[in-house]
Amino acid sequence: MDTAERVRRIKPSPSTAAAQRVRELKSQGFTILDLTVGEPDFDTPGHVKAAAIEAIEAGETKYTPVNGTPRLRSAIAGKLRERHGLECADAQIAVGGGAKQVIFLALMATLDEGDEVIVPAPYWVSYPDMVRANDGTPVVVDCPEADGFKLTPERLGAAITERTRWVVLNTPGNPTGSAYTTGELHALAQVLLDHPRVSVLTDEIYDEIWYRDEDAPSLAAVEPRLAERVFLTNGVSKTYAMTGWRIGYGVGPKDLVTAINTLQSQTSSCPSSVSQAAAAAALTGPQDFVRETVRVYRARRDATVKLINDIPGLSCTVPDGGFYLLVNCQDSMGQFTPSGSRIQNDEDFARYLLDSRQVAVIHGAAYGAPGYFRISFATSTDVLTEACARLATACADLTAAPSATPSA
Repeated sequence: MDTAERVRRIKPSPSTAAAQRVRELKSQGFTILDLTVGEPDFDTPGHVKAAAIEAIEAGETKYTPVNGTPRLRSAIAGKLRERHGLECADAQIAVGGGAKQVIFLALMATLDEGDEVIVPAPYWVSYPDMVRANDGTPVVVDCPEADGFKLTPERLGAAITERTRWVVLNTPGNPTGSAYTTGELHALAQVLLDHPRVSVLTDEIYDEIWYRDEDAPSLAAVEPRLAERVFLTNGVSKTYAMTGWRIGYGVGPKDLVTAINTLQSQTSSCPSSVSQAAAAAALTGPQDFVRETVRVYRARRDATVKLINDIPGLSCTVPDGGFYLLVNCQDSMGQFTPSGSRIQNDEDFARYLLDSRQVAVIHGAAYGAPGYFRISFATSTDVLTEACARLATACADLTAAPSATPSA
């Protein structure tokens, strides 16, 4: 059966493809050091699992309102009030099967053919394809390492056209871990205030995996005059190690949330009732788990950044949040492997690491960042230390010219 054009214009997720390749090699008996995984390596907190069990035993296994249970909506509103001082009504809250679904539905609800969405690069792999799937045009704006991988007011202003419908701001970001300061958000807001047709989709899924002393700022709180044009998305997957529970949420203008709820009513009807009970417990219960996991992530981040920056030919900046490093490998472009193959690009480099040293990473071009690769430090310190040692060996084995007698 022929597929629709909207399907043919998008690509499978590179991170999903990388994870599948790792599974295949492991099934063949290889021991792979997997640095591709974009999820916490911790278990869901005990009180959250207990809340889910209690919901099951209480018979809370039926359909819920499309936009989530009253308890979960109250928990979301309380979280936003506590973290950002934002107030939101029930009619401003959408709940879905993960933040990814909520973002997709927001784009589906608002984009017509030819509408443009500004996507700063490096970007999370799904943004451009979600725009394309919903008949929009992604306008990718390069944000170089010299700018902290962040969109500047000048670049934003230059990218806006009469067709611009959305700007995507992922902060802290995947794959860089970069985050906008209050001052930087304020400067972007001044540009946006001059363009009343442009809305902002803020993806804040990593906002509590955070390493600065002050809380991560949110655009809606930094510039209240944009409140009716900001759609803030978040969820419980990363902060509470609940990726498989599939609960995300969005908060924004009532008409947009109504449209999202209409779409969800005709797709999944509602999110899982049991997962909603667990998410409400995560948002309102003890937060010790969050503080402890962030402490562990910070230690891993600091150790891995040092190890990477000690490897000749590789470098990385220190992320403000999340659990990723975007590693610059441009010095390896044009070099030759011991087998005589030339490293043409970052995808070649990632393949070389996997084939020669059994270290799995994701090439940067998948994120709009050619010349880089992404690693996740959501894994043990032992794995990270050994992986960096193998990276060092792999880089040392590269040469400026092919070997006269390539190895088999």
